[in-house]
Amino acid sequence: MSIFNTGMNPFKKTKVVPIFYTITDDYAKYVAASIHSLMQHANPKRHYRVIIMYDRLSLPNRWRLRNMVTKNVAIEFHKMKYNLYMQIIVRYCAKRSGSGDFFASAVYYYRAFIARLFPQYDKGIYVDSDTILMGDIGKLYDIELGEDVIAARVDPKVAMVPEFVEYVEKALDVPAKNYVNSGVLLMDLKKLRKLHYITKMTDLVKKDADLVAPDQDYLNVILKGRIKHLNKCWNLQPEGEDPKGAKLLHFNLSKKPWFHDDVTCGEEFWKAARGTGFYGDLMRGKERYTKKDSEKAANQIKALIEKARKLSKSDEPVIKMGN
Repeated sequence: MSIFNTGMNPFKKTKVVPIFYTITDDYAKYVAASIHSLMQHANPKRHYRVIIMYDRLSLPNRWRLRNMVTKNVAIEFHKMKYNLYMQIIVRYCAKRSGSGDFFASAVYYYRAFIARLFPQYDKGIYVDSDTILMGDIGKLYDIELGEDVIAARVDPKVAMVPEFVEYVEKALDVPAKNYVNSGVLLMDLKKLRKLHYITKMTDLVKKDADLVAPDQDYLNVILKGRIKHLNKCWNLQPEGEDPKGAKLLHFNLSKKPWFHDDVTCGEEFWKAARGTGFYGDLMRGKERYTKKDSEKAANQIKALIEKARKLSKSDEPVIKMGN
């Protein structure tokens, strides 16, 4: 075992709650705040294992993250390897790099590999790095999936934008009321392995479709009808939503508290960040963030909406199983 994979004895015969994050160096300072908030709300009588899947993650950043471990929250690092599946995804992303697309990076697809890479787990949680826990994530893990494969929250941003609604229903053939956000996932890993999820996804990726939110779109299409809907408290997106009762805050899309002062619940992010070794980095990053950067992020959102509008005009779904 690597010196960076630290925490409780991995062979201890106690039920572990595995939580996965996928990052590169740029996201280390954000994931640190999320992990610290997770630790603050963890049940001291349970064991948790945070597994960070990464491509590029510097030695100093691994050390700083490693130093956050507690008696019942371990941290493990898993470097992604460029196998056949990953090569397909990297080629797909390379065609979109430089376009300003939010999703022109392979890191967004790492979550699709969790079931395949971690056969020791039958169940697990995936969480985006732009999240802050307000409750015990173990309670999310305890939710029963029944016959469903995953649980996720219906995406609130879709309902707010008519172009997204039309895109989801016409280009993806998924009812907007059922289209989920992939930022927080409770996964039945046994069922995902049985479905050969990663094979199905890369088969669709090879078709080279231009999509609005590719990894999320693939998940919704492949698992259509087999997704349990989470209560919004487990993926509450503060901008435009009442944060009362939130168990997990998700600062989705461009309104990030580490860049802007006027973000709803932004103080919760900074409260968690102060308990990490990245607070100085975050403050310097905020100081360097310019009006031009803000305008660029806003333009990316506008570009996504315009792409959704164009793709929704297709006579046939852009992607579908078996096409």
